[in-house]
Amino acid sequence: MAALRGAATAALRGAAARFRGRAPGGARGAAGRQCYDLLVIGGGSGGLACAKEAAQLGKKVAVLDYVEPSPRGTRWGLGGTCVNVGCIPKKLMHQAALLGGMIRDAPHYGWGVTQAPHSWATLADAVQNHVKSLNWGHRVQLQDRKVKYFNVKASFVDTHTVCGVSKGGEETLLSAEHIVIATGGRPRYPTHIEGALEYGITSDDLFWLKESPGKTLVVGASYVALECAGLLTGLGLDTTVMIRSVPLRAFDQQMASLVTEHMAGHGTRILRGCAPEKVEKLPGQQLRVTWVDLTSDRKDAGTFDTVLWAIGRVPETASLNLEKAGVHTNPVTGKILVDAQETTSVPHIYAIGDVAEGRPELTPTAIMAGRLLAQRLSGRTSDLMDYSSVPTTVFTPLEYGCVGLSEEAAVARHGEEHVEVYHAFYKPLEFTVPQRDASQCYIKMVCLREPPQLVLGLHFLGPNAGEVIQGFALGIKCGASYQQLMRTVGIHPTCAEEVAKLRISKRSGLDPTVTGC
Repeated sequence: MAALRGAATAALRGAAARFRGRAPGGARGAAGRQCYDLLVIGGGSGGLACAKEAAQLGKKVAVLDYVEPSPRGTRWGLGGTCVNVGCIPKKLMHQAALLGGMIRDAPHYGWGVTQAPHSWATLADAVQNHVKSLNWGHRVQLQDRKVKYFNVKASFVDTHTVCGVSKGGEETLLSAEHIVIATGGRPRYPTHIEGALEYGITSDDLFWLKESPGKTLVVGASYVALECAGLLTGLGLDTTVMIRSVPLRAFDQQMASLVTEHMAGHGTRILRGCAPEKVEKLPGQQLRVTWVDLTSDRKDAGTFDTVLWAIGRVPETASLNLEKAGVHTNPVTGKILVDAQETTSVPHIYAIGDVAEGRPELTPTAIMAGRLLAQRLSGRTSDLMDYSSVPTTVFTPLEYGCVGLSEEAAVARHGEEHVEVYHAFYKPLEFTVPQRDASQCYIKMVCLREPPQLVLGLHFLGPNAGEVIQGFALGIKCGASYQQLMRTVGIHPTCAEEVAKLRISKRSGLDPTVTGC
């Protein structure tokens, strides 16, 4: 760690010195080039955070952003995946689905309401209007910070020069002492499957549909797949998820099983161990999907209105001409290779967010990494982004929040004999009156066995999981122990207080079901 700090400090001094030596940004260079202190390629969360931070610290900054339409022709504005086709519209539609459940609960609480049909058009219009307001807000923020915005498709000319091409084909040359690549990624299409590209959609399209997707097949086992399937089911749509292998592979597998178990018990059909082989369009505009059961090799087929691919993402690097700048990528993933300082194989070119190899594909990490990078380049800090113990939440109908290691990862790292797992099945108070099923409401704390039992990971499945985990994430980031958490007074009556009441270990073999209030 000391060596890493020393390297970071040395790099900081060099980068800051080069920054201070630049001519005033925005000046015209050779052959009419526009010169800046910092160019940021990509107008998503990480890129915008980096650009605005650098500008606030006195640097001349330009952002280059261009969105290629999806194969279905879907377009959107400034702000990247999170704002336009990710976190924001997903959470709003997830909330709409949760409201449907609350309406079903309402009569039990004395409200004389009846279940009404859901209007996709009304929801989509409201969500899209909010997204457009965020697009405009980002434009205004860049203008206020005096960040120059170019709506152009960028590619490298050399190590310090980028060519931006507008929608109309006009070219602009820009150069900078430092360049940050923050282009993110796009959904992967299974192009080897007949009809996949022609007839399928992805999360790039779902939230911009003007009409209901109707009966939907979601292909994939990622959190995107399960979130989309969950919200569609919650909005009253006939939804099927096709999972080739295991769901939520990067997460704790006990928790993943509970997530899918809850979905299956609440209306989502789950096809396990199956893979699609062909998508055909029928005369009535519906889609016929043929798939194979990978265990029995038996083929089956079904008819759907929409097929949504959620089988992973690919980095947006193909059109950047990285080879002209000497930037190296992982030949398998296509992601840009970076070190702890977000530096690529070229010392003054950096990559942050989803496009960088080995980084979590999460908006908040990209934002923090971008801000810290801007601060280092401006000589304000030598701090590096810490990618350990990053909290996150999967917004399935029963939300799953976690921070730290999964049980499997903890055992692999420390050995089963050195790991203690405390757990509980609990029932949220709000589930009691409407007699909601709480079979999958579960909490698991993964700790070192040796006192004071450092907390390695916390996993929470239940209502408002993101809100619960965000609070505990601070304690775990600061090195909280099991003993400290057990001395923490809970807030009654809440689901979060159950974390501070975890007394039963898996090793004990005792029933972890919470009884009483």
